[in-house]
Amino acid sequence: MAIHAGERPDERFGAVSVPIYQTSTFAFEDVGKSGGYDYSRSANPTRKVLEDTIAALEGGKAGFAFATGMAAEATVLHLLKCGDHIISGDDIYGGTYRLFQNVMPDFGLEFTFLRMDNRQTIEAAIKPNTRMLWLETPSNPLLNIVDIEMAVDIAKKHNLMTVIDNTFATPYFLRPIEYGVDLVVHSTTKYLNGHCDVVGGAVVTTTDELTERVQFLLNAMGTCASPFDCWLVLRGIETLPVRMKKHEENAVSVTDYLKGHPTVKRVFYPGLSSHPGYEIAKRQMMGFGGVVSFELKGGTGAVNSFLRRINVFSLAESLGGVASLAEHPAAMSHASMPKEYRDKVGITEDLVRLSVGLENIDDLIDDLRQAL
Repeated sequence: MAIHAGERPDERFGAVSVPIYQTSTFAFEDVGKSGGYDYSRSANPTRKVLEDTIAALEGGKAGFAFATGMAAEATVLHLLKCGDHIISGDDIYGGTYRLFQNVMPDFGLEFTFLRMDNRQTIEAAIKPNTRMLWLETPSNPLLNIVDIEMAVDIAKKHNLMTVIDNTFATPYFLRPIEYGVDLVVHSTTKYLNGHCDVVGGAVVTTTDELTERVQFLLNAMGTCASPFDCWLVLRGIETLPVRMKKHEENAVSVTDYLKGHPTVKRVFYPGLSSHPGYEIAKRQMMGFGGVVSFELKGGTGAVNSFLRRINVFSLAESLGGVASLAEHPAAMSHASMPKEYRDKVGITEDLVRLSVGLENIDDLIDDLRQAL
């Protein structure tokens, strides 16, 4: 499916590799009669293959490709109206938090942030104007797990829309729509592309109504992805199953090494039997992914020393590429969160997030050993 979904080979000339329709506009066949496409903001053949591919992988109604993951999220929020209330996980990606906390309230949306692991806590936060549950599982960077069946049950009971960010797991390890989620969002920058050479986002819908509304918003807001960026993501998706297996294999080995290291205070990985969400993750996921976070003894000084000493891992934001990356969430991906908020949700100054790549595992372990 990752290789053959969408219109492949190309219907017109039989190209096995999806052509890049790098054009802004399309010639009409006659006055008022297009050949199926008229303007690339509205739709583009290259983008359509990517959108159909992601929809097929997620098991959804339709897919939409966006310029960035944040463009995808902002578009989804425009499904709501001034005065609506959203309940979101509290340990979400820093850019999502910034959008929710610092941008969308100016447009009349209200947000409540909480740990999405308890039915009573979630239901107690529901107000008459609550319209959406925003889920991220595994969460970024603490890798907390949300029980999707529980969240969907709450949403259906209270007539709420459910949105899940499936960036970390990808549809290879998790298919949220099978549990009743309404919308799936992705940063295609990460695992779907897998090569750290594009930024992009995606939304997958589950109903005709949501499909029509998201299509309208994408066109009206102009948040779509370019043809070339779509092609880059498509190229990456073709190797998604192979990559995700290796990401997880290496992540498990890295986790095993870190949990026994004397300078490591705590390891966060949903594949650990000691992880509080392990049983839920084992039930709803087909694997645990390639991101590992850990806390170091010695505070910020120890973190900075580690990050300056790594050689195989690169000190960089983002994740999901073939090359391994390490970052300090408090100073990088989650710097937009106030320190008191980070401390409250557990994103501490001594937390490190690793995106475990596809290198030889001995090289990765040797790099961690010399850096720690």
